[in-house]
Formats: sequence, structure tokens, C-alpha cells
Amino acid sequence: MQRLDGRLAHEIRKIEIQKTPQKHPAGSVLIHWGDTHVLCSAQIEEKLPHWLLNENKGWITAEYNMLPGSSDKRISREKSRSNGRTHEIQRLIGRSLRSCIALEELGQRSIMIDCDVIQADGGTRVASITGAYLALRLALCRLLELKKIQRIPKTTKIAGISIGRCHGKMLADLNYQEDSAAELDANIIMNDRGEFVEIQGTAEKGSFSKGEFQDLLSLAEKSCSAIFEIQQEYLKLWKLD
Repeated sequence: MQRLDGRLAHEIRKIEIQKTPQKHPAGSVLIHWGDTHVLCSAQIEEKLPHWLLNENKGWITAEYNMLPGSSDKRISREKSRSNGRTHEIQRLIGRSLRSCIALEELGQRSIMIDCDVIQADGGTRVASITGAYLALRLALCRLLELKKIQRIPKTTKIAGISIGRCHGKMLADLNYQEDSAAELDANIIMNDRGEFVEIQGTAEKGSFSKGEFQDLLSLAEKSCSAIFEIQQEYLKLWKLD
């Protein structure tokens, strides 16, 4: 199958990341993942949810929104409770980030992650997770600069990738058109130890075999390895490695 943008089946779109597009959060990045652009920010609160007050560890949670103008159809602002899709994605982002850090080393504080989609062309949740990890790393460095922690908590890199089967061919990093036509659609979250954090997959049309599922996981591993290399390049550039 010839992809519209000429990529090979295993190729991911170009990823570029801007550091500190916002000056007020403890950490912020703007991730450009092909034509999907997401603003990720991390802010520190010196408090915990009430149900964690007796626990000797910190907390990370996330909010996600698609802003008006991010899609070809106007998306209304969510003025009250988030809708089902939004709620599911922000819980996924929060779970993914909590899995990558030793929360007991964070101290009794919370880090609030905001992921706002400025422009959407598929893969917004995996772009949010990939960018939010870097915003989190910047926030941890800020805590160290403020002498609120004695050392940076242990972290593993975390990233996500969308995989789908389109016209019988397994493809990595689906754009919107590919995602809309996919017979199988999955989002895979991994850490840089080669472990799976979350697997979300649905046969949009029909079903899929065990062999196809294994092919999907292999393609996700290859793609996430490439993303971890990109994250490491930016961590090195920003002197955070």
C-alpha cells in the first residue's frame, strides 16, 4: 500500500519539540508530530489528593483537551465535565506518566500535566504522552533548582505510538486519513526498558489474528525505540540527560 505522504509502513512522521513555549509552568514543551501539534505543560502543587495524604509518595495527574480550531470541524470548549473520550485519554496520560517515575521520590506533592491539542492529524494521545514526559522531566529539574528535592527521581522514558491495519497492511503512526480507514486501530504505550505500559486495540472492521497482534507489537517496539532516541536527543540538547 502506498501511503499518502510517501512513508514506508514502519516509518513515523517527523517529530520536533520546542522547549518552554510557556514561561510560567515548571515545564512545558510544544511537540510537532507531523501535522499533530500538542502543547504539554507541567505545574507543581504542594499538596496531594485527600486520599493520598497518609501515603509517603507524590502524585501525577493529567488533563487533555482538543482546542477549537484543532480539527477541520469546530470542537466546542468543554465548559464542565469532560466527555467520555476526553476523560479516557487524560486517564491514560496520567497512568502512563505515573508508571515512568518513582513516585515515592517525588515527595508529598502533585504534578499536574495539561495536554492541549492545537492541531490534530491522528495520534493526539500518543503525542501527548510523548511530549508530557519531557515536560515532566523539565518540572523535575525545576524542583531540584528550587531545592525542594535532593535529587531527580528515577524515571524511565515513556512514549506511545498508533498502529493500524489499512487495506490489509500493518502501518505505524497513522495520520487522520489512515486512522479513519483502518480495519484495526491500536495505541501502544511503552517504556525504554522494552516493557508495555498499556495496549489499546480494536478491530474496527471484522477481527484480527494472533499473528497480526504479534506483528502489531513488533512494529510498536520498533517505532517506540525510534521515539526514545528522539527524546534522548532533546534531553541531551537541554542538558537533562
